[in-house]
Order: sequence, then structure tokens, then C-alpha cells
Amino acid sequence: MSTLDWLNKQINEVVEELDLSSSVYQILKEPKHCIKVSIPLEKDDGTVETYTGFRSVHSDLLGPGKGGIRFHENVSEEEVVALSMWMTMKTAILKLPFGGAKGGVQIDPSTLSKRELQQLSRQYIQQIEPVIGPQKDIPAPDVNTNGRVMGWMMDEFFKLRGRNIPGFITGKPPVIGGSEGRVEATGKGVVINILEALKKLDMDADQAKVAIQGFGNVGSVTAKSLSEKGMKVTAVADVDTLVYDENGLDIPDMLEYMENNQSLKGYAEEKDPKEIFDIDCDIFIPAALENQITEETAPKIKAKVVAEAANGPTTEKGDDILAENGVFVIPDILCNAGGVMVSAFEWMQNDMHDHWAKEVVNERLEKDMSIAFQEVYDMKEDIDKSMRHAAFYLAVKRLGDAMYARGWVD
Repeated sequence: MSTLDWLNKQINEVVEELDLSSSVYQILKEPKHCIKVSIPLEKDDGTVETYTGFRSVHSDLLGPGKGGIRFHENVSEEEVVALSMWMTMKTAILKLPFGGAKGGVQIDPSTLSKRELQQLSRQYIQQIEPVIGPQKDIPAPDVNTNGRVMGWMMDEFFKLRGRNIPGFITGKPPVIGGSEGRVEATGKGVVINILEALKKLDMDADQAKVAIQGFGNVGSVTAKSLSEKGMKVTAVADVDTLVYDENGLDIPDMLEYMENNQSLKGYAEEKDPKEIFDIDCDIFIPAALENQITEETAPKIKAKVVAEAANGPTTEKGDDILAENGVFVIPDILCNAGGVMVSAFEWMQNDMHDHWAKEVVNERLEKDMSIAFQEVYDMKEDIDKSMRHAAFYLAVKRLGDAMYARGWVD
């Protein structure tokens, strides 16, 4: 079953359980729109290559679309549609005034020079400009994009519109209207969810061993935050290698190495990164790409808690196996929602021409994420289902209520 099929299956199951109009499912099963664009890029040698980009808005029921832009060779229409659907669920769970969106370009950005990367970023915005804006669809960073890329995109959008509209994009550097704490927000949100889960499970955080798959922005921030809270990160894998120490890794040293080398390759004795699934740990954190926990890898996971820092890291069969093994899963649409929450704070600050201190941002992030976790957990207890099912249940109920309030369904 494809990711989209599984997503729609989960939504339909909840619609039926809630006894909502079938129209709710019909509206949620397809994106409002998904555009495909062709991006011609003049390379440094004077040749021109064309790359394919996408932008999907799944829903604008609760507000303008909201979602990241990723640069990755595996970007596809199906992927961005699925990611935009997950984002709709996230914003509903968090009670944010947004719908779900996502975009991307089919490219390995490591093959581009800095000039080429900037031109690609600008030309992507040129192509999707008609469908984006602060009250239509608001982009943000995602895989292989960052604040610098958002700054280029913002500058291009300003040129196209002829005026400053900082709220059209989030994840910008603070000096040009970005929010303090946005870079760390997704990782910090993951940690907040983990600590809340440990309380519910009566697990001692000081004794917990952690394994993390992925050491990009989210994985590295999560590792740093957990280690600062006294938890023992014993294993980290990136695309090239696995680094393991049963006594706990030196995360600050690894972060410095990563900054200088853009990879953990060569940091320690090289191991197959796929061995991360075999690590004896209490908490397993997939912070890489989709479809990592499968029917092949799920049986290997020894953790009591899986915290989905990535979007869609678990397949349907993988999820079934985790459930059978009694693993407490914090689903992606809750676990990694800290990024969109602080993006909402940034959008609000831009709208008010304000700038919040990092302490204010972090305090509100912790408060709102803790509330969201508690609401999903309470729903889980009420309906006696998994955290994933409870998260979808809560999201679809709110979306159904909004459709009724707006007169979309009877």
C-alpha cells in the first residue's frame, strides 16, 4: 500500500468512527491543488538543465496553506501531496490557523554551486509565485533547505510583488524577519514530546538510552537537547555511517565535526548506518526520510518508545509490528510539529511587525506542545487506540467541525 493510500485509509476510518458525512472524507482525500513546474537553470559552465518542482496545498479550510520546501532527488508529486496532507493534520492538532501544504524540487543540491543553488531557489519562487502568499500559502525550510535559502526566496518574492511581504515565508534568518528559535524548533518539539511520553510511561529520563537515525537539522538539535537534559545518546546514524558508544556519545564534538565535514563519515570506526535499527535502546528516533521503519526493520527495534521526528518514517506494516510489540509511538503529526508551531509564531510576529525574544518563543513552544501531547494522549485513552490513531481522530474531528461551521458539509 502506498503512503497516500495508507493516509487516506486512516482518514476514512476516523470519518466512519466519528459518523461524519462521507463528504468530509471526499474533501480530505485529495489536495486542493498540486502544481508541477519546470525550472530551467543556467549552470556555471553556460549549459542549461531543467529541473522539476512541485507545490501542493492540501487544504485551506483552517487558514492559508503552510509547509516546507525540500530539495531532494526523490521529490515527487505523490510525496509532496502526502506531506501536505500530514501538515493539514498537524495544524489541526495544534489548533493553528493554517492548512497543509508542501513543495519541493527534484534535485540533489550537493551537485550545485552556491550560485546555482541560489538561482534554482529564485526560479522556483518565480514559477510558483501565483499560488503563494501570506494569506494563500506560506513556505518554510525542509530537507536540504535552510534560512539562507528562505532569504533568497523572500528576496525574489519581494522583487516579483514590488514590496516587502515578510510573512509570505517562514524560517528566515531573524535579521530579515525570522523568529528566534525557529532553527531548533522541530528538534525541541521532539524532545518535549519524548519527555511527556516518559512521564506517562513512568520511565526515568536519566536512565534512558537513545538511538537517532539522521543527523541533519532535526536529528542534531534533538541529540543536543536530549544530551543537555542528561539523557544518554548512544547511537547516531547519518546517510554515510553509524556512530555508537554504549557509554554515550560526545554530541557537541560530533556537531563540530559535522559542521566542518557535512557528514559523520570518518568521525569514528565506520559502520553500516542500517545497523541503527539493531541498537539496544529505550528511545528510537527516526529523523531521516520517509518509509524507514518497515516490515523488515520494525522487528529489529528494541526501543520502548519511537518518536517520529521525520515525516512518514513508518509504513503501515511497520506500524502494525510496532503495535504488536507494544512500542509507544509518538506519531509524526504530533512529534515533529514544533517547526510549524514556531513558523506560526514567526507569521504572527511578521503580521504584527513584532519580534519576540527566544525565551518567549521557547516558553510558548513548550506550553503549546505539551498541551497538544496531552490532548492526543487523552484521546488515546478515551478511544483505546494508538497515539497515531488518536492524533488522526483529533485532527479529523476538528476538520469536520470546521467544514460544518463553514457550510461545506451538513
